[in-house]
Amino acid sequence: MIVLGVDTSLRSTGYGVLEVAGSRFTARAWGHIPNRREARVSDCLVAIHSKIAALIDEFAPDVVSVEKVIYGKNANTMRVLGEARGAVIVAAANAGKPIYEYEPRRVKMAVCGNGLAEKEQIQRMVKTLLALPELPQNDAADALALAICHAHGKSILTNRDNQV
Repeated sequence: MIVLGVDTSLRSTGYGVLEVAGSRFTARAWGHIPNRREARVSDCLVAIHSKIAALIDEFAPDVVSVEKVIYGKNANTMRVLGEARGAVIVAAANAGKPIYEYEPRRVKMAVCGNGLAEKEQIQRMVKTLLALPELPQNDAADALALAICHAHGKSILTNRDNQV
């Protein structure tokens, strides 16, 4: 199974491609999609959609795993996050890929064993679990963690309730 994990953000969307063979996980690609601060929102959304579509074409993931949006204090931030997330979901849906969403606490539990883990803990655990040569960038680490969460979930329970 190949899982594409995506940590959505307008200015730096993280992605991680994880190959799963039994209990063995191998990171095939990871990184982030940077967008300049001065770039228009519409241009950022096009860049996110295009890169995710290209990753889907290149790696042919079986599923796409994204972070579930719970709540936020700033309505504008939540709107923009929703738009970025929508660009990812449309790219996956256009390719016919099932999309699963996971709450941040569940992702942290799957990777660190602690639902309150900090970003640095996630980076270190992702590096260790996947035997990466160096710490992945924050957003890429979160994306790989989303892929790991999905892979763990597939082995212990059905993810039907998490499907978008």
